Amino acid sequence: MKILYFAWLRERLDRGEEDVTPPPEVRTVADLIAWLRRRDEAADLALQRPEIIKAAIDARIVAHDALIANARVVALFPPMTGG
Repeated sequence: MKILYFAWLRERLDRGEEDVTPPPEVRTVADLIAWLRRRDEAADLALQRPEIIKAAIDARIVAHDALIANARVVALFPPMTGG
């Protein structure tokens, strides 16, 4: 699956995307974020407040309890401000 990072997540991680193969126990967006944090110190710091991170699976905005099975692309982005 491809993970896309946007805005300050991209800057803090120094990457805009990565291909990953999460283990079977990673079933939801929340599980994915926790797994990304455990495997990478930069991700741990960037995602230290997972409750503010928004997610999309295959271009559809989803809640953190959404299942990631069969997802091709998961996008993670911080809250947006207007202006």
